[in-house]
Amino acid sequence: MLDLTPIDIPKAADVLADVLREQILEGQLGVGVSLPSERELAQQSGLSRATVREALLILEVEGLVVTRTGRNGGAEVMRPKTETVQRSIHTFIRGQGVRLESVLQAREAIEPQSARLAAVHHTTQDWSSLLDCHHRIQACIGDIPAFLQANLEWHVSLVRASHNELLMAFTQAISKAVYEATDLRGFNSPEVRQAVVQAHQRVMDAIEQRDADAAWRRMGRHVGAYVQAVDQRNRETAAQRSQRASADQRKTFD
Repeated sequence: MLDLTPIDIPKAADVLADVLREQILEGQLGVGVSLPSERELAQQSGLSRATVREALLILEVEGLVVTRTGRNGGAEVMRPKTETVQRSIHTFIRGQGVRLESVLQAREAIEPQSARLAAVHHTTQDWSSLLDCHHRIQACIGDIPAFLQANLEWHVSLVRASHNELLMAFTQAISKAVYEATDLRGFNSPEVRQAVVQAHQRVMDAIEQRDADAAWRRMGRHVGAYVQAVDQRNRETAAQRSQRASADQRKTFD
């Protein structure tokens, strides 16, 4: 008896997009090069213009081509932008319903290494930007929303000083989730805000001295302490809910 399993046949548009994508990434089609018209691509590939249009749309979403309208319009090869990665990660976080704990764990993995790299690679401009953010945090320490925004900008500025494109893109992508994670009742008391300022200062001292190991340790302690505090709060909240549910159940039986 013939034993067959389902055969997955890719869509023609995906196949064409794969071919064009590979030529772009390999440098055969350089930035600024105009692709043939839809009609010419259809003739060369033997596919319909609708299929060609779908393939180009795939590449446009990926940030590899830009489609221009008008007499001199068409698809032009471009370099992927950081925003493309940011948008993809942000969509993934929201679409998959990624847990807050996972976002914080990712932050805990990224930021200490970013501080290490910032200590090694930061420029005068990077340092000035980080210092400005730090001063804004101090200036608005009594205004919680402004403090949280300034705090986020400090962390993003620090990662930018690492000069690592992937770390920067990922941090920008999760920045909104990070902001929401820091806007928790009971976690932004005057004491906590003052402790944040002091922790930032210690990290900045290490970065200014280009002490990569100290920057890594201090940022790890700073972010790690917050992650642990949030985890502890979540456990306590879960325990309280369980106790209330048990109490409600007992009342029902009484």
